[in-house]
Amino acid sequence: MKKLLFLFLILFVNLSIVAQDNSFPTDEVDEIVTRIQLPQIPSFEINIASLGATGDSTANCKPAFDEAMALCKKNNGGMIIVPKGTYKLNGPIHFVSNVRLEINEGATIRFSDKPKDYLPLVLTSWEGTMLYNYSPLIYAHDCHDIAITGKGTIDGEGGRLWDSYKEKEDGDKMLSRDMNHQGVPIADRKFGEGHYLRPHLIQFFNCKNILVENIRIEDSPFWCLHLLKSQSITIRGVNYKSLNHNNDGIDPEYAKDVLIENITFDNGDDNIAIKAGRDHEGRKNNATPSENIVIRNCSFKGLHGVVVGSEMSAGIRNIYIDSCQTGGYLKRGIYFKTNADRGGFINNVYVRNLDMDEVEDCLYITANFLGEGSGYPSEILDIWYSNIKCRKATKTAIVIQGYPEKKVRNIHLHDIEVQSAKNGMTVVDAENVEIGDIIIGERATVPSALK
Repeated sequence: MKKLLFLFLILFVNLSIVAQDNSFPTDEVDEIVTRIQLPQIPSFEINIASLGATGDSTANCKPAFDEAMALCKKNNGGMIIVPKGTYKLNGPIHFVSNVRLEINEGATIRFSDKPKDYLPLVLTSWEGTMLYNYSPLIYAHDCHDIAITGKGTIDGEGGRLWDSYKEKEDGDKMLSRDMNHQGVPIADRKFGEGHYLRPHLIQFFNCKNILVENIRIEDSPFWCLHLLKSQSITIRGVNYKSLNHNNDGIDPEYAKDVLIENITFDNGDDNIAIKAGRDHEGRKNNATPSENIVIRNCSFKGLHGVVVGSEMSAGIRNIYIDSCQTGGYLKRGIYFKTNADRGGFINNVYVRNLDMDEVEDCLYITANFLGEGSGYPSEILDIWYSNIKCRKATKTAIVIQGYPEKKVRNIHLHDIEVQSAKNGMTVVDAENVEIGDIIIGERATVPSALK
């Protein structure tokens, strides 16, 4: 078996065993973090209770929230305070610029799950394709200097009616992808009533200088926090319990200069999924890749920890993942996924100081996700892993699957220890895979003498 594995690597990989320095580029990280600006919020304040909102979980408080946002707009911004209580909203919150939504400890904003409450349609994106759909429950479009803070909770009520849309969505999902591939004008891509594409919980679309801090996110209809075509973003101290279908925690898409830190995830899907548009539409937007994203000091629990792709056709680069751990079972720890429908690139990704408990696969790179696609293989290169520890991989410790016509290149693996794994390492269609100090299973010591 060992001989076969050796031949396998010789056939598919230009493999070098080295012990060189694999420094994490802290200067690059510091430059990104320094460049990110926190929102500047004027001193005006309004408490929604003063506008008639009652936190009794029954009365519709949307008029009070709308009035508070209008008063902030009139005063060139300000802070909307949500005191202790449960506030039902029969419809979305639409931000204006220079506003901070402060949800106090003991306060919950609970949205209705009636689709008609989220009409009229708004311009949004669904799994990498731009279209018109139900409004996200919290939506900011073309805004700057906005924040959601406090120790309160945002509850999307996504586990009942919205969750039932999952089994009905395939027709609309494929329709949206066909529109993407055929170049249907975005103005003609209209979904919403009579269709089954669920809305995001929170979406910042073409926004700048964003802060989301210390809130709790529960029960989203779809993706929880979507950072779409936005930049200069800080997400920190947030905690999740959102276990419905497709409940990704944070999805930066065409996003730039993002800091994600000190997050406690518990999600029904990917904890963080970095994206950059789908297929033809994504490739046309290659001037705006997702880039300069720092992820640090996070606790992962859900389907996957950090995912890059699969919608990444505009490209993803300059990703830095540092000092994270798993707080429960993951299917995969760090997962790069794309296929020959996507095109685009993934490059300059650093992962270090990752401590995992039990996973299915620790580190996984595939350029053949779902075995789909043709004509547009993606470029994956310059990926660095260092100081990775895992207690148990129920399947494979390390998987690297390139594409025959465009091999994965320049993958650096240093100081990786997986205490137990069903399979050690699979590497195909890759070039220049660099290995230094990898232990899978029990650490070998001084060889025993012949008897």
